[in-house]
Amino acid sequence: MHEARTRLSRLVDTAAKGEPFVIARAGRPLVKVTPLTAETTSPRIGFLPDAAIPDGFDTMSAATIRSTCGTRAPRPAARHRRA
Repeated sequence: MHEARTRLSRLVDTAAKGEPFVIARAGRPLVKVTPLTAETTSPRIGFLPDAAIPDGFDTMSAATIRSTCGTRAPRPAARHRRA
């Protein structure tokens, strides 16, 4: 345990490189330190987990985007008359 305290930084670096280690007290193994694997998830867009951005999205017109994404054209804003 004492060695783990004094060399923790080096031991963690070693584990992060893929070499797990065991910390023991009085010769009895207590814990095993292993590297965490990074999750390989793609960034989520809004609340749609399976949404994909079509190629060329940045250069598409509004009409093309609506037809690709399956949405309707927005309604014109309501005009309010002043009394």
